[in-house]
Amino acid sequence: MIDKTQYIYGIHAVLEAIDAAKDIDKILLSKTLNPETAQEIIEKARVLRVPVQRVPVQKIDRITRRNHQGVLAMMAAVTYYRVDDLVPRLFDEGENPFIVVLDGVTDVRNFGAVARTCECAGVSAIVIPDHESVSVNADAVKTSAGALNYLPVCRERNLVSAVKFLRDSGFKIVGTSDKSQTSYTHADYTGPVAIVLGAEDKGISPEIMKLCDTQVLIPEFGHINSLNVSVAGGIMIYEVVRQRLNGDQEVN
Repeated sequence: MIDKTQYIYGIHAVLEAIDAAKDIDKILLSKTLNPETAQEIIEKARVLRVPVQRVPVQKIDRITRRNHQGVLAMMAAVTYYRVDDLVPRLFDEGENPFIVVLDGVTDVRNFGAVARTCECAGVSAIVIPDHESVSVNADAVKTSAGALNYLPVCRERNLVSAVKFLRDSGFKIVGTSDKSQTSYTHADYTGPVAIVLGAEDKGISPEIMKLCDTQVLIPEFGHINSLNVSVAGGIMIYEVVRQRLNGDQEVN
């Protein structure tokens, strides 16, 4: 069982949490829940962009044996942001924004490690989709060594639309690809930039890759040719830092 402070259970309690706009990571609904009740929760959750999963009641029973009535809300460990709210604020504050987009990364340890690197490197925010992706729970915060308490995380229902928004806002979108002929050190990261990192098994989705202004290659010379996503992220993130520091030195 998870700690009771991490969830709210019961129909009315969950509806009240949604109405109060609490930071909910996701909602589990029993497949046997009354269809009208389920639809009410789904529609209200959609407004807050909270993902809802229909699951066997046994899955909820494994989390709590209390009278959950087939409804359980997993609470987010942090407050989620929206890209279209955060980006204008970054520009208004005079930042040269640097964002990391995670496309399909599901492993909480990789996510925590990437977040830890992002926070140390001064990344403006991480962007994740609200489905088929890791979420910010207590384990993720712990794995990040607390970095997720400081680093904004934007959770987006449509990652393609979020990346389009970044590109339309003046960001250069850079994705890693083993098919690229351009070394990651040869791209320019000195302006507003969004680095896209894909899952190790699938990589960056074709829809997102089409939006990338530049595709770069991290050279690999071993036999397995499969860098851990957190390692690849660290390489890319600190290349951005290196170029920006060098640019500052040239100006100064």
